[in-house]
Amino acid sequence: MTTSRLPLVAALLAGVAFAAPAMAQECATGPVTVGLLPKLDTDPYFQVAKGGAEDAAKEIGGSVVQAAPSQATAEAQIEFINNFVAQKVGVIAIAGNDANAVAPALKRAAKEGIRIISYDSDVAADARTVFVNQVKGESLAEMMLQSMHDLIGGEGEFAILSSTATATNQNAWIDFMKQKIASDEKYGKMKLVQVAYGEESEQVNQQQALALAQAFPNLKGIIVPAGIGLPAAARALEQAGSLDKIKLTGLAPATLMKKYIEAGQAQDIWWNVTDLGYLTYHAAQAVAQCKLTGKEGESFTAGRLGEYKVGTSGEIVLGLAKIVTPENLAEFKF
Repeated sequence: MTTSRLPLVAALLAGVAFAAPAMAQECATGPVTVGLLPKLDTDPYFQVAKGGAEDAAKEIGGSVVQAAPSQATAEAQIEFINNFVAQKVGVIAIAGNDANAVAPALKRAAKEGIRIISYDSDVAADARTVFVNQVKGESLAEMMLQSMHDLIGGEGEFAILSSTATATNQNAWIDFMKQKIASDEKYGKMKLVQVAYGEESEQVNQQQALALAQAFPNLKGIIVPAGIGLPAAARALEQAGSLDKIKLTGLAPATLMKKYIEAGQAQDIWWNVTDLGYLTYHAAQAVAQCKLTGKEGESFTAGRLGEYKVGTSGEIVLGLAKIVTPENLAEFKF
């Protein structure tokens, strides 16, 4: 007998109970409870997405529970992942605050038999089955850059006011915009002077917008790819009397930017947020019932939205966004 087996044999002889192996993931035979874990509990964007998920639940069964931290950090999300495990939800759908930092906790949840998907902001691909993306990232990034180009006449200094330095989707958009500026002559006269961060806080976004205006006297525009940040920056620059000089564009509920869009001081890039929650719920149930495994080319039907296919790296794309202008503003109810 080898020495490595001695502790095991001794323990068995002593009647010590060993922990059972982690629960295997079984295919659900019907609708399950889906735990939605947004980036932040105070962001109205995620409340609207939750409403879409609840609409889907009414149609196909199952239930939705949503819980999120008051700070947009990976550490705060990990606690909620663990809480969902304790509640024994069937699926966790997470909008990641940090792609990699939450991955170990998600993998532990999977070992307990819980399926994992991401929506809005992805997590590490090996920690989830599918990612429900609101719009193809490169398309969204190019729309923001195109919008800024149009607002400032295609030339001059502009800044980006992102949410956090670890936000997966926003970092990807910023990288794409930098590459586009460097490679496309169309944007050759535009100069990105700084990337700042609003830390998912209305107050910090206001402070950062004013700081950018002060630091760069020739600043002509700011791209704000964050739902909380864009209206906060608009209010701050409006109060400072700088909004006619410094144009804004980015991502936010169109209704919150309505007066600035109508005044020609801002544009917005947006999509149907209710549909994002609706699609996420359908995808979660399909994953729970093993109808989706994340393999490229798989298809499923998402109720009134119709058929969707899984793309590369398990990505499911809701559809196309639009640049919101005075001409099409009435299309957007949120």
